[in-house]
Amino acid sequence: MQGVGEGSIIRSTEIGVERASEDFVTATTALSEQAKVHTFALSPHIFSLILLLLVGSAIVRSAVATRLDSFTLDEAYHIAAGVSYVTRNDFRLNPEHPPLVKLWVGTVMSLTGFHLSPFRQMHDKFDERRFAQQDVFLNNDPDSVQRRSRLAMWALNGLLLVTLGFALRRVFNRTIALGTILFVAIDPTVAAHFPVVMTDLPVALLAATTITLASQLLRAWQWKDVCLCLLALGLTLSAKHSGLVIWMFVALAGMALAIFPLRQSNVQLVPRRLLKLSVVLLGALVVLWALYSFRFHESRDGSETFNRLLTEKIADVESPAYRLALHQMAFLHAMPRAYIWGLADTVHAGLEGRAISQLAFGRLYYNKAPRFFFPGVLAVKLPIGLSILGLLGVWFFVRRRLPSDWEMPLLTMLAALVWFLAVLSSGATYGGVRHALPVLALFSIFGGVTAHVTLSSGSKAMNAVAILALLAACVSALPAVRPWEYYNEFVGGNSNAYQYFDDEGIDLGQRAKELANYYQQNVFPSGEIPYIDYWAWDEELQSRGVDWVGHNPTRDQQMVLSPIRSGTTLADAKFLGRRLWWDAGSLRVAKPIARFGNLLVFRGNFNLPGKTSAALYDAALQKIFTEKAELQAAESMLKQAAALDPEAFFVNVELGNVRLRLGSRDGALSAYQAALQHVPNDPSLRQSIEHQIQRVSVDSLDQIPALHDPGLE
Repeated sequence: MQGVGEGSIIRSTEIGVERASEDFVTATTALSEQAKVHTFALSPHIFSLILLLLVGSAIVRSAVATRLDSFTLDEAYHIAAGVSYVTRNDFRLNPEHPPLVKLWVGTVMSLTGFHLSPFRQMHDKFDERRFAQQDVFLNNDPDSVQRRSRLAMWALNGLLLVTLGFALRRVFNRTIALGTILFVAIDPTVAAHFPVVMTDLPVALLAATTITLASQLLRAWQWKDVCLCLLALGLTLSAKHSGLVIWMFVALAGMALAIFPLRQSNVQLVPRRLLKLSVVLLGALVVLWALYSFRFHESRDGSETFNRLLTEKIADVESPAYRLALHQMAFLHAMPRAYIWGLADTVHAGLEGRAISQLAFGRLYYNKAPRFFFPGVLAVKLPIGLSILGLLGVWFFVRRRLPSDWEMPLLTMLAALVWFLAVLSSGATYGGVRHALPVLALFSIFGGVTAHVTLSSGSKAMNAVAILALLAACVSALPAVRPWEYYNEFVGGNSNAYQYFDDEGIDLGQRAKELANYYQQNVFPSGEIPYIDYWAWDEELQSRGVDWVGHNPTRDQQMVLSPIRSGTTLADAKFLGRRLWWDAGSLRVAKPIARFGNLLVFRGNFNLPGKTSAALYDAALQKIFTEKAELQAAESMLKQAAALDPEAFFVNVELGNVRLRLGSRDGALSAYQAALQHVPNDPSLRQSIEHQIQRVSVDSLDQIPALHDPGLE
């Protein structure tokens, strides 16, 4: 009897679930049909007012949530470079990124006052970063620089968000436009990126605007749309090298719809359409050239002034096809030389990967995480309610429950989203969600579709689903202070995310001010010198009055060399997860005495040979990449670093390079062979080290170039 009762309950439950599902499908089908004919009415003036209020609210929310943030790791580099671009019309600094954001912020900085030091010879990217950081943190007031740069970026990203809203209104309607902007305004990752001098959010908003305008162009083929799309695509190219992915998508989609029109009666229009598409693609390149002052060379005198020669930068690229393309671009002057230099850097570090240990979904990987990384990281960084709203919009589109003239634009956007994800899937994953922001921006448009369907129908069921999803997103996202660290409930929220991930979505140096405050209030009064294992540049810590073990090499030599740390350690949660090298196992299992988000404070005795190795490696780089290199001291530090943690194979690569410069053949061979012994399973990297060993064995040492240290990327 008991079994019969249970079976009845189960069958009743199944029937109830089936009926509920049928009711939901029926309701959504009915409301979607209504959406074809009903429109949520808003006058143009009311639309503009609501749009501006939404964008303004997003800026205010960002200002409140990020008010305690320090600079991210890259901002000082971008700011100093931007001032140089504006005041000297010279593009040698930070060529790894196109100039749009740097020119915008550089203009604000130069108009409001910024001291820029005279140029000197730069020795690789590490030295060039130090040059920029010294200006921002030591030769200017860093807090003043940050306030002004944040205002500039709120203005830029706010303007781009308003532009996206008007583009969506042009292609769809006012409700989809406002729903999309509301989606973006709620998202914590967008709030975190709003004020930072980085290229990720601008390229995401420009990419979404470009695809929106391109979908209108491919639907109507009007000259007005050609001009609008041309400008948006050119600015996308000028924001970040990933803009090339959007450029290629517009080219491929445009040719497909021009050559194979949806209606046979339009076949005779193919030549005219191809002409318009060509104007868009070539015009976008003209916009890019304009931002480089229509000059191929980075400097006005035509000499090559990069921190590393372009030929050497291209040689780092593993793919023969990519190398050939980059060489041909430089030979033909197809794009400015600084852009080509940055593209080589992007291909090598962004597509081929970096020599990094990465923790993703709780597992360790070398170089980059698996192909599902970016969809997975979007799933844990987006508020769950927003994901539901976006997926509902995709469902309405797939079910063809929307006006027929929206089908082609939405198909274009969905195809662009998949295209960008496909490119990301083969690239490096160290940047985390910030590299996937164009996908997030395109996905938000489907959240706008859900808003339209909901407001255009009278379905109580669908209204309830959408409202609950929206409320869930707001409850999860809006209270988040320090939104860069936001993770949703799938991984236990912000506090536990570092146990599963260690990409840049965890932290990018934004807790440096709190680190300095803790030092001044709790460490400095005791006279103690703390260990700092946080992702902040030395120049910023110095500018904020922080002392640390390693700051004074002579004073701190014994503490730096000892693998046993005694006293206070301030650590970045990003570095506490498991790692292939430089692991912090004893800290990972210890209980912190204080925590500020992803900045953790420990006190006690800890055995950390990997961290000592990392500190020695960083100190050696400062000895090597400077105007007056101290090679003997650097060799000693690198030798000790390699002994403490030989798994960090690139330490031995740099040790071999130093010994090569010192004229020690046997020493260089020994170091390169040790690097080869511990190199991960990377055939190309292994081959380059083997080739270097062969050359050192037989060639004259002064004819052998240094092997590029992958740890410098």
